[in-house]
Amino acid sequence: MLLYYKSLPPISKAYGTLCLLTTVGYQLGLYDKLDLALYYPYVFHRFQVWRLITTLFFLGGFSINFGIRLLMIARYGVQLEKGPFDRRTADFLWMMIFGALTLLVLSIIPIFQSFYLGISLVFMLVYVWSREFPSANINIYGLVTLKAFYLPWAMLALDVLFGSPIMQDLLGIIAGHLYYFLTVLHPLAGGKNILKTPTGVKVRIWPAVFADNAGNDQLGTVLISPCYSSWKRKGS
Repeated sequence: MLLYYKSLPPISKAYGTLCLLTTVGYQLGLYDKLDLALYYPYVFHRFQVWRLITTLFFLGGFSINFGIRLLMIARYGVQLEKGPFDRRTADFLWMMIFGALTLLVLSIIPIFQSFYLGISLVFMLVYVWSREFPSANINIYGLVTLKAFYLPWAMLALDVLFGSPIMQDLLGIIAGHLYYFLTVLHPLAGGKNILKTPTGVKVRIWPAVFADNAGNDQLGTVLISPCYSSWKRKGS
């Protein structure tokens, strides 16, 4: 188990670990889950700015659903980071940052209001993975096998079928599609990629990791959009 943990790529490992520790702290009674919730009146009027961060790491208490969300990070996040984002750690981190910012902005809109965005951020990873590996075969809870392209929608349909809340998953789909559109679909149609990974992300955060990627990333100049084409080249 320790060897497996050490083998995980850095961003997926860090995010999964922080999600686990957040839930452990909650289960131990170190804080109430309401202290982690994204509630903008408290953010703006009481300056409880930590809520902008903690909401992204809370996946709920220990439960089957919590375990499933962690497994999603371990599978889909790791496959993305080791596949299309191989040796492009900064770009993967920037995707996560963009997704988090998108979710925080969407949550301001009353119809999209969500107090906990961790599940949405995980579901964004699922959506991006489904677009990068569209032809992979996926078995849904032993019930049905389908192409990965349809995975987010199938899971959303199951939420509706079982009466589970769908807003968190829907937010993840919106954030994931916005990222994929801006970095892949729009550039393929002749548009400009406006989501270039900032130089600061590459050289100021986790410099030891990003230094290893400098040869492939062309530090400070590489666009995120090659994630799709680079994977296609590997798979062709």
